[in-house]
Amino acid sequence: MKEEIVLKPDEALEYVKLNVKEEDVLELSYNRVYAPGDVLNIQVEEEFGEENVIVSLHLNGELVSDVVRVNLNDIKDDLLEIGHISGEKETIIVIED
Repeated sequence: MKEEIVLKPDEALEYVKLNVKEEDVLELSYNRVYAPGDVLNIQVEEEFGEENVIVSLHLNGELVSDVVRVNLNDIKDDLLEIGHISGEKETIIVIED
């Protein structure tokens, strides 16, 4: 099942925080970067009174297959699209300004 939704950057971060679980696949497209990977961990940390959503991904690339931590708050204004695959369900989140 494939679904496409359109969200603002802050709404997309809230979606990730509430819906993405460990072992799901998350495909981040931001600026000129495409980073698909298996979700290892999602952390919500508070820094200077602001909540940060940090995702640890094991990248699924042919050239790069490393583990990275991405602070989604740092890239939220550059996000173009987020793909979320959980079991049989695939959700494409298109980011609107």
